[in-house]
Amino acid sequence: MHVVITGASKGLGKALAEKFSSNGHHLSLTSRKEVDLYKALEELMTKYPGLLIRARPSDLSFRDQAKEFGRWVLGFGVPVDVLINNAGQFSPGNTHDEREGQLEHMISTNLYSAYHLTRVLLPAMMKQGSGHIFNMCSIASLSAYPNGGSYSISKFALAGFSKNLREEMKPFGIKVTTVYPGAVYTDSWAGSGVDPGRIMQTADIAEMIYAASLLSPQATVEEILLRPQLGDL
Repeated sequence: MHVVITGASKGLGKALAEKFSSNGHHLSLTSRKEVDLYKALEELMTKYPGLLIRARPSDLSFRDQAKEFGRWVLGFGVPVDVLINNAGQFSPGNTHDEREGQLEHMISTNLYSAYHLTRVLLPAMMKQGSGHIFNMCSIASLSAYPNGGSYSISKFALAGFSKNLREEMKPFGIKVTTVYPGAVYTDSWAGSGVDPGRIMQTADIAEMIYAASLLSPQATVEEILLRPQLGDL
């Protein structure tokens, strides 16, 4: 398979890249941070020299960069089998007092990034009559919580995009899976004082997404909801 992963330089995106490449699948990767992205690329190419693994830094919150990355992927002439819209960012705040412009920033980063990239890649996927799109939402897509603010709003919107896309793509043989992770131990949790054993590992999410990608064409996992065993923080 050829797998496209956004937000791939660290955390969950990097775990997904490791999971798919370790099982022999080719990758096209992107993230905002060029140094981190190329470091991840180098690590993967060293471990899996027989695979075709490419990377291009992009800030997908900007429509032009999202579209350009999509065109770059298509330019290689290799069908896209799996698209994982993982790029995103968390900024805490409450809607009544968060900084001016936070909603626009969260929507651009967490929703428009997936929307614009998907729209570039979809025509080729529809023509081939196959493909699987994973949209990385959050438990914040399901329930409001203190200090969630515009982040939660943007994740609710991403879930709406995912649900609509699922219905639209049924006739074209393209699967759409909405992923709702709870707390996952990434760099954002380092130094927080939270015991890493209390929350999920990035590999947990990667395992579930990979398993869903292997089902027969007539089966679709519409939603994946994962939480820490002891519940949300």
